[in-house]
Amino acid sequence: MGPENVTDLYRRRHSAGWRERLFRILNPPDLCLPDPAELKIDAPLGRWNLYIGGAGCFVDGYVNVDLFPLPGVTVAASAERLPFRSDLFQRVECDAVLEHVENPGAVVAEIGRVLSPGGYAHFVVPFCHPFHEYPRDYRRYTLDGLKQQAGGLEVVASGWRTGPTATLLVFVLEYVKAWLPWRPARVVAHGVLGWLVFPLRYLDVILRRSPRAGRIGNHCYVWARKNGQTATLRSAPSLSAPRGV
Repeated sequence: MGPENVTDLYRRRHSAGWRERLFRILNPPDLCLPDPAELKIDAPLGRWNLYIGGAGCFVDGYVNVDLFPLPGVTVAASAERLPFRSDLFQRVECDAVLEHVENPGAVVAEIGRVLSPGGYAHFVVPFCHPFHEYPRDYRRYTLDGLKQQAGGLEVVASGWRTGPTATLLVFVLEYVKAWLPWRPARVVAHGVLGWLVFPLRYLDVILRRSPRAGRIGNHCYVWARKNGQTATLRSAPSLSAPRGV
């Protein structure tokens, strides 16, 4: 999948055409149920905060960086070479990005560079999850692997965003669709089967408590802190394109 395909994917997801609108109405709920404990950490927003990989999303209080100049994107740039000065952002969100970049070490190093002393970075990556290109899909992470990838940042919290049931459901859905050579049939299968099985996702509320949940966990996360004196915090406004940062 190249840049044109990503742009086309966004267009189809947000088109005002009747087919796309009908698809969005019939689209089942997400099969992955996030663990609310992931966000229970004292990592407040600062004057400047960075969201990496949020094309199509409008995230208040963040500078939104993605490869493509799609709606919601503040700055179109590679996460491997961020166009910002060092020690600028109090909080950096890197959600489901590292599996898509050629050099994840360079991305983490850049996040560490632009993160202010005492600031926090939040990394989320898939472990057991189907192949998905945006525009490429290179790797998967164990929780230990993600902690190691954090490099010089101090890991202060870690765990599983989505659990074993999410893994089972997304793979069942992809398995069924693999038998169907025509896109309309896959769309129908995704809708029908997705609505039938999505209530099972709530089993992860129980399974996430198991010490064995990580053996087939779906997405894992790490909160990491840049050592140094904590920067002074201010309330975070809605940000437009940053100038001179």
